[in-house]
Amino acid sequence: MAEGRQLSSMLVFFWLNALFAGLGLAADDGEFNLHSEIGLQNNQSLLWGPYRPNLYFGVRPRIPKSLMTGLMWGKVETYSDFQTSIRYTCEQNEGMKGYGWEEYDPRRGGIQTIHDIENHIDLTTSFVKVPGGAHGGNWAARIKGVLNKDALKEQKTIVVIYVTQEGESSVLQASPPDDEFGYEGDVTLTGHSETLGNYKLVITKGRGVQPQSDHDLSTIRGPGQTVVQSLIYPEEHIWQAKPILFKQLKEGVDWLVENKYDAVDPPPPWQVYQLANRPGTGNVHIVQKVFEGDFEFEVIFSSESAGKELTSDDITREVKEATESFSERFSRVFPLKPPFNAENYKKFGRSMFSNLIGGIGYFYGHSVVDRSYAPEYDEENEGFWEEAAEARARNQQGLEGPYELFTSIPSRPFFPRGFLWDEGFHLLPIADWDMDLTLEIVRSWFNLIDEDGWIAREQILGAEARSKVPAEFQTQYPHYANPPTLFFIIDVFVDKLRKTNGTLPAGLEHLSQDETLATASLNNPEVGLQHLRRLYPLLQRQFNWFRKTQAGDVKSYDREAYSAKEAYRWRGRTVTHCLTSGLDDYPRPQPPHPGELHVDLLSWVGVMSKSLANVADALGHAEDADGYKKILTAIERNLDDLHWSEKDGCYCDATVDEFEENKLVCHKGYISLFPFLMGLLRPDSPKLGRLLQLMGDEEELWSPHGLRSLSKRDELYGTKENYWRSPVWININYLGIVQLYNVATLEGPHKETARDLYSRLRKNIVDTVYKSWEETGFAWEQYNPETGKGQRTQHFTGWTSLVVKIMAMEDLEGKAGYVRDEL
Repeated sequence: MAEGRQLSSMLVFFWLNALFAGLGLAADDGEFNLHSEIGLQNNQSLLWGPYRPNLYFGVRPRIPKSLMTGLMWGKVETYSDFQTSIRYTCEQNEGMKGYGWEEYDPRRGGIQTIHDIENHIDLTTSFVKVPGGAHGGNWAARIKGVLNKDALKEQKTIVVIYVTQEGESSVLQASPPDDEFGYEGDVTLTGHSETLGNYKLVITKGRGVQPQSDHDLSTIRGPGQTVVQSLIYPEEHIWQAKPILFKQLKEGVDWLVENKYDAVDPPPPWQVYQLANRPGTGNVHIVQKVFEGDFEFEVIFSSESAGKELTSDDITREVKEATESFSERFSRVFPLKPPFNAENYKKFGRSMFSNLIGGIGYFYGHSVVDRSYAPEYDEENEGFWEEAAEARARNQQGLEGPYELFTSIPSRPFFPRGFLWDEGFHLLPIADWDMDLTLEIVRSWFNLIDEDGWIAREQILGAEARSKVPAEFQTQYPHYANPPTLFFIIDVFVDKLRKTNGTLPAGLEHLSQDETLATASLNNPEVGLQHLRRLYPLLQRQFNWFRKTQAGDVKSYDREAYSAKEAYRWRGRTVTHCLTSGLDDYPRPQPPHPGELHVDLLSWVGVMSKSLANVADALGHAEDADGYKKILTAIERNLDDLHWSEKDGCYCDATVDEFEENKLVCHKGYISLFPFLMGLLRPDSPKLGRLLQLMGDEEELWSPHGLRSLSKRDELYGTKENYWRSPVWININYLGIVQLYNVATLEGPHKETARDLYSRLRKNIVDTVYKSWEETGFAWEQYNPETGKGQRTQHFTGWTSLVVKIMAMEDLEGKAGYVRDEL
């Protein structure tokens, strides 16, 4: 099977195509279509995965209405234990000393550890995939539990594999048991669906002591055996694993009460919470095991079309090869630079990146959208936020879809869904590892775009996703924007495509098929250009939607500016928040006014303009490219004309005063830096020196733990919600580090200042995230600027994982002359 991963005909296939391209020859479309072939291979390679990141461990394919599995466990030393100790969905406050992937590659698999200190157990879930056949090949998971030193030697642990299969024509059936009470050996579920064909799911007997009891409960269950309950539930409810499990367990508890077992000598708790064995056909199958002490077993999926089924020896070998492959490849893709190249930082980096890429999920379901297009949503009147609130209160939202989304997520316990402004940051490290996986995700997001060019900023697809979101935040509004960070990834792709230019990298013959697929769209320029051709009109549509729906007013207030068009304001403002900007409670002009202009939004439109110019140029659309470059020039000029405050030495939001004249409102912080952070300032810009001074001032933005989101001197520093009013955020600090690097490595008057700030900020950020990870076992949403402690959402391995790219950036301390790095 290992040989199946090695490049063979596909290497020749890619090489021939590159050769043909170099000779100016086109491959015969009737003979093969390279773009379609690579797409097919990518779909097969990426079909299966732990794409249920809201669970501690759950496997599914990227297919709607499909087979899904989930892992549950809990200790049962007392009767109340299991009700409070059961683990299934990732939660913030379940007594974990860290959990997540130590290493993970979506095309091969990896290893996850879960340190469940309240249940006194460490779990390891090893997941591997082996290609073959027409349905994504075979996969397997090895579940291993080891009691920690605080556990009782004979602690009992209940482990459940929860299996569902959606689809009207689908069938999933449990094999007959060894006797009426349960299974002594393996449990086999055989299934069929239109998208997966015929398959088999085996839950092995495994290793570990399954306890016996002196109490005779054999009329409903068999001690020491694996039991299965096969059930039929409405599809809209089968995701509710814990309620369904407890409902079935209650049957046994009720039976005990009715039969009046001796309260002086009751049966042991683990036996009370054992299901009756009722296997058969159903769309829900609960496979339950009880172990005493340590244990290990496997879940093995075999597709009939793949041929040979996996064995335990195969799994052992595949796990070993996946581990070795990941370690070697991580060192190549992210060569950590001093002072972060010691082994402890490598372990930290592997964990951070693995949890980012291991947090990719597949979501399917309906979205809640308000398409009433109420005139109040145009926000044209003073007091518009009150009018908009009244319009929202009319509850004119409805369900749309169903839609599907393949995406990485910010946080498994708190934000297990897609966020538009987060995703571009997530994909920056992922693009270094696997560009074709990245393109799959980008394409999935742009498949959600509507005819106007709107993409909902938060993707809450289906009842399971909505169960984690308060009702007041579920509805999406098609006049609300969000930072278009996916344009970062388009720029990265175009840049990499230009650099590769169809040249196969040295040593390609030694790469696995998985790794070659990861760069197939780069190594085959025509395939890469085809991706751009398909994305280009969607990118244009979103750009035009931004410029139309988020337009600001220059003419009505006699503002002097290079362009009367390039000015913007976020819709969705309230007195306390501007959620659509992504910087929620960051101070904005008060009170909100329809004459406001927002410097960060103008900067984002600048990013889109620059990116579209790059794409147009790559596709040979010279006229388009010139048009986008002219817009970019107008934006750069208007940033200075409309938003620069010479008095404050930074960029500021604008509003109008009581005489309806232009007025700058300066809250120094991340907003003040946006033109610099977005790469819209030249290294010799006369504005740059003042911004670098602001960044490096310890009484303003500089802290030992990274750049503060708001200046210490601002009267609103650290006040009220204090979400973006002091804490250190890694995504913004990453942008600052990249731009400091660029200034430090190009000729200009601020080169030395930038190099000093770059070196110190890079070290501060890495140390902050690393120390908190080492102490708590988690990455965090934000960090305290005074103490460096991680805070808010734990297991925030979304954009906080950018620390891996930061560690791989050059160490410029005492050095000079490095080449400019891409974003």
